[in-house]
Amino acid sequence: MTEAITITNAELLPPLFALYRWGIAVIQHIQTIQSPGLTAFIKILTALGTEYFYLPVILFIFWCLDKKKGARLGMFIILSAFINGFFKELLKQPRPFNLEPSVGLAFEPSYGIPSGHAQLSLCFALSLALWYGRSAGIRIGAVLFVLLIALTRLYLGLHFPTDILAGWLLGLFTLVLWRVFEKRAVPLLNNLRIRMIAAAAAAIGMNALYPADRSLGGLFLGFTAGYALMLKYFPTGASDGVPLIVRLPRYLLGIAGGILIYQALKALPFLGAASPYYDLGRFVRYGLLGLWASAGAPWLFLRLRLVEQ
Repeated sequence: MTEAITITNAELLPPLFALYRWGIAVIQHIQTIQSPGLTAFIKILTALGTEYFYLPVILFIFWCLDKKKGARLGMFIILSAFINGFFKELLKQPRPFNLEPSVGLAFEPSYGIPSGHAQLSLCFALSLALWYGRSAGIRIGAVLFVLLIALTRLYLGLHFPTDILAGWLLGLFTLVLWRVFEKRAVPLLNNLRIRMIAAAAAAIGMNALYPADRSLGGLFLGFTAGYALMLKYFPTGASDGVPLIVRLPRYLLGIAGGILIYQALKALPFLGAASPYYDLGRFVRYGLLGLWASAGAPWLFLRLRLVEQ
């Protein structure tokens, strides 16, 4: 959503009034430690729960560490973000500052429950912990990361405690569902045609169920279809035995290419916010970004001999 939501009493279920009052009291208690410096620091920390942190990390894994795990994590996080947005639009519940403006130390234009930061931080951190959590320190770090992101949302008055809990529960459900899907359904996607059909069907479903955001469907289609093309026609390695410092040029080149594609398409006037083709433009722009990440960049790495086939 790009504009501020409007909350009316009619959108609030009466049984939730007391629960929201309790949530605001919890936030006000947390904000007793408020200071300008702490608030600025918390705003930096809460950015770790957004796509501006997750996507660069996922691409680093995909391009430089482990192609398969990076692809799985990328698809999972996109789908998890879609599920979160769908439920936000379905439930249409307020954020704390909509009911008590004094607790709003930051602003976000979408609905509140379930917390996307809580859900995605759990999905992201637990996925990495399941793969790389050979030590207790990594597992504890993953849990602390999830708790820290949740605390920043409460401190800033962006979510009620119930929003956080709902985000965690939805994240756990999504994670279990994804792991079951991987084991049972992925083996059925054993050829390029089936993978392309499945990716297109998923993107159509995402746009139909969550029309408020066209970017997620496009990103999922581009990334999934591109990954299928890469595996079929020019499979590349990511963890290929070379030192990590040697792999970094791939990452920098890939990120630069993505920024160039995004800015070039965004600058096209017929795809701007005032254009009747704006939604289509977002779908295409994010679709091409996904295609670049999973196919375009790996192809370029191969051509430049930055990676082995």
